[in-house]
Amino acid sequence: MDSRISARMLSAALGGWRTREPAYEALADGIRLLCLDNRLAPRTALPAERELAASLGLSRTTVAAAYRSLRDSAHIESTRGSGSVTLPLRREDPGKASSIEGTIDLQQASPPAWPGLTGVFADVASSAAALVSRVGYDVIGRHDLREAIADHYAQRGIPTVASEILVTTGAQSAIHLLASVLLGRGDRVLIETPTYPHAADALRRAGARLVGVPVTTEDGWDIDRAEQAFARTLPVLAYLMPDFQNPTGRSMSAYERDSLVRAGERIGAILLVDETTADLDIDRLAAPPAIVAEDPTTIVRIGSLGKTVWGGLRVGWIRAESDLIRRLTAARSTQDLGTPEFEQAVAAALFPLMPEIVVQRSHLLRQGRDALTAALSLRLPEWSVPCTAGGVSLWVGLDAPLSASLVMEARSRGLLLSAGPRFSVDGGHDRHLRIPFTAPPEELVRAADVLAEAWPRVRAGAPLTMVDHVEALV
Repeated sequence: MDSRISARMLSAALGGWRTREPAYEALADGIRLLCLDNRLAPRTALPAERELAASLGLSRTTVAAAYRSLRDSAHIESTRGSGSVTLPLRREDPGKASSIEGTIDLQQASPPAWPGLTGVFADVASSAAALVSRVGYDVIGRHDLREAIADHYAQRGIPTVASEILVTTGAQSAIHLLASVLLGRGDRVLIETPTYPHAADALRRAGARLVGVPVTTEDGWDIDRAEQAFARTLPVLAYLMPDFQNPTGRSMSAYERDSLVRAGERIGAILLVDETTADLDIDRLAAPPAIVAEDPTTIVRIGSLGKTVWGGLRVGWIRAESDLIRRLTAARSTQDLGTPEFEQAVAAALFPLMPEIVVQRSHLLRQGRDALTAALSLRLPEWSVPCTAGGVSLWVGLDAPLSASLVMEARSRGLLLSAGPRFSVDGGHDRHLRIPFTAPPEELVRAADVLAEAWPRVRAGAPLTMVDHVEALV
């Protein structure tokens, strides 16, 4: 059965969609972007024209024209009496820019594989006879890998034993599993905004009601808002990314870490600490201490090798007290039956090499960050380009709330990006653009060139009232 999205929910997801004229094409582009970002899954039934028109304050004619434009570009299909549904994107879809030579895809913020990975694969494959004699997957994880992960935590000052580790098929799998076990429908979850969108999607899928707490590149976490949100909404869980937060690249200070732990402890909330980017340090002088609590059962950590080693190595983990690990293990079979043996063997072989891997990643990411920062500052001086000491991306401030329009224009020029609202919990961030610096420096310079060429056209096509309002604020 097709899923449905109400007019109210679609209006909220569109955010500041009216960024150019004519209005029907701006609306069509807003829906296209939701499809391209997978915020509107294929075969989702759209609201009736009259309902969406009423929700957006438009004429039905305008919405009808937008739907017609979406049909022409094969993003939706409409059937008389049944309404309109979104379609799977075709490989030749011009919205995917696949026909443009030299397309730069910066939608995924993952570095290329660590150069030594091929050799590790070869070494592990040489013992294939022993591996294939086993079942092939493991619901809790190989003991040697869990011990290696536990040692990794111990080196960070977090005493851990293998029974406190569950190996998963990547961090996303870990988030889904934790959400299914720890949350009930209607439970509130505190979450940063902007945030990692797939985490927000997983929490919503479990029925959670998300409560956003702002984090910015300039000021970090809004601790006053966070403490008020903890006390007022009594969340069951708080999802936090304390080191090189995705997408802002900001890291929590010791004060921010302590304040959030105390706020969670006062109400008994579990802090779900996402550390998938914690090792991606470029030039931070000293890492703040890890998040810890007096009651260790209130801290659950997740990590993975996706960002540090290779996105194609689907190995992640959960670090929690043994009782919760047992609950998660018992519940896992409804999601998957375990992590493949071969990938676990590769991961176990990689942990002794982690110091070498981290140094190489730091060098790679520094090259990309510095090239992108310099190119954007030179070509688009009106933008706010932040300084970040690590992570995988820049959370760039635009001088007008036209992020979605810029992404669509850049896409037509062969540059694929995700707009700021994709990372929002409750709307907004139209003035921001996430630009990963994980691609080769020469590609990042070309990306800056594309953005510099596209931005004047996007601003020129925006409604005058929007541009006038922005200029009045400057």
